[in-house]
Amino acid sequence: MGRTIAIGDIHGGLKALIQLLKKANVTPEDQLIFLGDYVDGWSDSANVVSYLIELAKQNTCVFIRGNHDDLVHRWLKSGEMNEKWLQHGGQSSMDAYRNFTAEEIKLHIGFFQQMLNYYIDNENRLFIHAGFSNQHGPESEYHDTGYYWDRTLWETVLALDPKLDKAHKYYPKRLQIFDEIYIGHTPVIRIDESKPFNKANVWNVDTGAAFTGKLSAIDVSTKEFWQSDPVHLLYEKEKGRN
Repeated sequence: MGRTIAIGDIHGGLKALIQLLKKANVTPEDQLIFLGDYVDGWSDSANVVSYLIELAKQNTCVFIRGNHDDLVHRWLKSGEMNEKWLQHGGQSSMDAYRNFTAEEIKLHIGFFQQMLNYYIDNENRLFIHAGFSNQHGPESEYHDTGYYWDRTLWETVLALDPKLDKAHKYYPKRLQIFDEIYIGHTPVIRIDESKPFNKANVWNVDTGAAFTGKLSAIDVSTKEFWQSDPVHLLYEKEKGRN
């Protein structure tokens, strides 16, 4: 058996993804769990999806759905869009698909449709893009959107008193369900961190690849991690996300 590696938000940074997988010396024996947001950011959004489709032919891959993936999926299927999406990376994805054929787009739509809202492995580790709010776990949520839009899980962890015992009645019940939780969605550069960041039993692997940060991957067993160069340096002529 190979390693299980979780990979943070890519946001169209194909050059960073290729560099990262090389740095981590990924082999076909490794299981790769992508935490979502493959698109909306750098100019390679559509190319990232094509690359991942091919990668899944040689590696066991788990593709978690991110909020930006949902938005691009909706646009590809029906043309649905809104101004906020266009301002926050959507325009870059629209531009990236301009030269794709109808057959290629159909293949990509299938890729988006097959994404998972979350994944729980045999070690009771949860992999989810954003979070969940139900105290009984993600399977008890009433709406799918929380899986890829929620920020309350991450905010709860950041505000948590590290001295609070897990058995205390005030300890968040959401954090008692899983041994570990791996998320993306909220870049750790917002709290002045640059590497995969751990608080309580939550690991945030979004290290700001859409902005001025790097793309990161982490071995969930050993906690060894790898990072690309700052992604904006690989796309020097582009602005990335706002």
